[in-house]
Amino acid sequence: MTIARGATSGFVIVLDKKSCQWYRLLVLDLQVIDDPAAATAALEPIRGRLLSELVVPASAATLATRVGLTRQKVNYYLHGLEAHGLVRLAEERKWGGLTERLLVATAASYVVSPSALGPVAADPNREIDRLSASYLIALGARVVREVGDLVRRAKETGKRLATLAVDTEVRFRSAADRAAFSNELAEAITKLVSKYHDQSAPGGRAHRLVVVAHPLPQESHPRSESNTPGPNKSDHPKSDPKEPS
Repeated sequence: MTIARGATSGFVIVLDKKSCQWYRLLVLDLQVIDDPAAATAALEPIRGRLLSELVVPASAATLATRVGLTRQKVNYYLHGLEAHGLVRLAEERKWGGLTERLLVATAASYVVSPSALGPVAADPNREIDRLSASYLIALGARVVREVGDLVRRAKETGKRLATLAVDTEVRFRSAADRAAFSNELAEAITKLVSKYHDQSAPGGRAHRLVVVAHPLPQESHPRSESNTPGPNKSDHPKSDPKEPS
């Protein structure tokens, strides 16, 4: 079980060891993109490749060699990323009469917020079957949207954001055990919420608690294996007859 709790500032220190530790830069560990134009830029394949290369500062000339494009083309794509706040200037170097700009990604990784989709974004407040997978996805989308906005506001005000996350796995022997677990979990949460919830507490702040469960994705075999003649069935993992479908 993994439990993450504490105040999240959203920043990590990234040190470029290749330059003898001369460079230190504050970089977001994760950035939520809620602007449609910025999302379009990040999802474009070439710009996405450039973002992945800019984990450490690099110039257009260096990137051009890595991705196999001309420096002019790379500069064009970089200008788009910089305009949408996905990369920023890390350093400028003087070489004779020329100035070399080193850019770096603003975050180690990115997530596109559902709010970038506007009115068609997933919303659990719409009429969705609350026992369906669609509702679970809508809940996840709301978490990304709300927490992403809270992180942005915390960054703007210089405050820290208190969060709590629980992540674990459980393998049920049967569908009956799964149902029993769900009932006990619901009862435990109801008891805790009743104990600590105070609607009229002065200075209190409401928090959203979301608990979800879904089957773990099964790893699929490479397609090449299915074309291999005469496979031994014992080499492939068999499904547990007790595992609920």
